[in-house]
Amino acid sequence: MLETSAGLGQLMTIMIMAVALGLDAFSLGVGIGMKGIRLLHILKISLLIGLFHVLMPLLGMFMGYYVSSLLGQVAALVAGGLLVLLGGHMVLNSFKTSETRMVDHRSLLGMLLFSLSVSIDSFSVGVSLGMFESNRILTVLAFGICGGVMAVLGLLLGRRVSRNLGEYGEALGGAILLAFGLAFIF
Repeated sequence: MLETSAGLGQLMTIMIMAVALGLDAFSLGVGIGMKGIRLLHILKISLLIGLFHVLMPLLGMFMGYYVSSLLGQVAALVAGGLLVLLGGHMVLNSFKTSETRMVDHRSLLGMLLFSLSVSIDSFSVGVSLGMFESNRILTVLAFGICGGVMAVLGLLLGRRVSRNLGEYGEALGGAILLAFGLAFIF
């Protein structure tokens, strides 16, 4: 009986962490969705985020023993820096009249950068979890599913809001990403 309650407690802890990490993908997905996004790109980005939410904590779990004290601050700075660059780029692009863009959220590089930026915090969570006995498969699957589903919801919400904002949607979405990036750094 005691083992069952311990297992249930561990499951609840994993689910709470998965939802918390997924909320990051949700809120940042709203910013990208405001830029205007097609359903196919929502699917691609969400699948990539789900994949990164599986791979990053798994890598973190394996590295947890070695770099646990150093990584927390570094991960937040890298994630913040990526979001500041992506958000600043979106804000600048919203004011450009030409169609030349350096990084597009629909390109492979743009999707990878966005997926990495919302998933890097799951790496540091994985480092912490790597120091404890936990069910790795259950943990990374919960993180991946929650990250992907929350990204879909955020991107769809942002897409819906962007229709009402017109051309200012990209600037607002970039400002949201920029704000989250600065919050990660400071």
